Amino acid sequence: MSAGSPHGAPKLGDLLVTYEVISKNQLEEARRLQDQSGERLGSVLVGLDYISVDALLESLGKQYGRPTADLFKTEIPPELLGMVPLEQMKKCRAIPFGTTGQAIRLAMVDPDDMAATRELQFVLGMSVEPHIAPSFQILGALSLLEKAGGRPAGPITGQQILDACRKTVRAGNLKTPSLEELFTQLLQEDASDLLLVAGAPPSLKKNNEVTRLAGPFLTPQQVSAYAKKLMTESQLKRFIQEKELDYAITMPELGRFRINIYRQRKSVSIAVRPIVEDIPSLEKLRLPGWLEEIAMKSQGLVLLTGPTGHGKTTTLAALVDIINSRCKKNIITIEDPIEYLHRHKSSNVNQREVGVDTDSFHVGLRHVLREAPDVIVIGEMRDPESFAIALEAADTGHLVLSCLHANNATLAINRIIDVFPPEKQRQIRVQLADNLQLILNQRLVARKDGRGRILAYEKLTNSYRVRNLIREGKEQQIRSLLQQSMDDFHSIDVSLARICLEGKITTEAAMYYCQDENFFKDMLRRGRGSLQKSTRPK
Repeated sequence: MSAGSPHGAPKLGDLLVTYEVISKNQLEEARRLQDQSGERLGSVLVGLDYISVDALLESLGKQYGRPTADLFKTEIPPELLGMVPLEQMKKCRAIPFGTTGQAIRLAMVDPDDMAATRELQFVLGMSVEPHIAPSFQILGALSLLEKAGGRPAGPITGQQILDACRKTVRAGNLKTPSLEELFTQLLQEDASDLLLVAGAPPSLKKNNEVTRLAGPFLTPQQVSAYAKKLMTESQLKRFIQEKELDYAITMPELGRFRINIYRQRKSVSIAVRPIVEDIPSLEKLRLPGWLEEIAMKSQGLVLLTGPTGHGKTTTLAALVDIINSRCKKNIITIEDPIEYLHRHKSSNVNQREVGVDTDSFHVGLRHVLREAPDVIVIGEMRDPESFAIALEAADTGHLVLSCLHANNATLAINRIIDVFPPEKQRQIRVQLADNLQLILNQRLVARKDGRGRILAYEKLTNSYRVRNLIREGKEQQIRSLLQQSMDDFHSIDVSLARICLEGKITTEAAMYYCQDENFFKDMLRRGRGSLQKSTRPK
């Protein structure tokens, strides 16, 4: 609580070190975590189990020279809480919690805030007696009041406040959940990701939003311990050397998960994504049926684009499964990591994992043409060598499927071309124009009813006009074609407007992903006008 210390008084951290309640190393660790979490220092120290709530209160009392209030051991009568508007309590970070004689006792984050004290005294119409209370206790009590609309039916108990504080502090009796518990909650909540980051509680990413789980925020040591449990000895050595690691694991009775471990601000962070063992069909993914025709092509380049977490890998797996089920082909995949495991059906599927079966994408691709492939699947094209080999393979009679990070179809084309030096770009344009089959750009948008996400997509097939525009370097004109919404192509904005008009997503959610805001709004206006005409009584 370095900021907000009373004038001339020692800072809380220094005071705790002086009284040998914590060590200097513990204070440094707490301050580093404070920078990441945005919490007050006292909350961080309790969350780290470096001090107890009682020790924190004793130190705050010495720091401010004021009486203290432990809201975990208090029952606040509803009549007291009804004396001050909730917004005023939030503004002043203060809560009336008891009476003494003719005065109201106030639990305050900063009892030396005279403006807040005078304001509350005026509202209450009585003398007030400020007490210092930990900020997390006051925030916990305020959150309970907010849920009750500012007027609880009964008293707020210390246990209720303690339960409300579980999202930020350990408070002496909250254990850190095990990996098995966290992975189980990830599956039960049907979330897309589990995020373990120092300075925040374990979090789930669901419907494109991060939600913090009930529990203490994690320390760097705890996240590091989680990471070590998730890695083998060889993976740990690789992580220490490269400072990031991407792989997949199978946990008994839970399933398969993609794990990404990386370093940030001198600590370790973890992202976990569940992998569905059964490869979903196009119908289950709500992907268009015409993708089956694309999967059955004998040669060419198919690109799945869009941001991370919007289903590219799953769509790729579904296309491979169609080929595997219906064709007698030799399929070679290069993935980082392998997420979906393909069984040999009508085809042979050889899955190679970067870091395990090959050193890198471009090393694996360098030898792929000698492995008698009919279909080459590249988990992600990242470097000029990968792009060049993929185009060469498509040019020599192979079907190449790959993912690419790009916000729309034209940016995907630009990215492929721009990765090469100027003297090679003409040749690349010709190869791309001759061999491109499809660019599918995906977005998973939160549904209006809160039941998961729905697919919006941009489709660009390589028609005669598109082929000529790629050769001539006129990618921006392709966007005009996409807005015309023909059978061969339509923009993401057209798809977003359609599902918005169907009432499946909100306009705000659609606007977040649209590429041309004015065009999107015009589509909505025209669509709503058509609906009104069709429903007007004749």
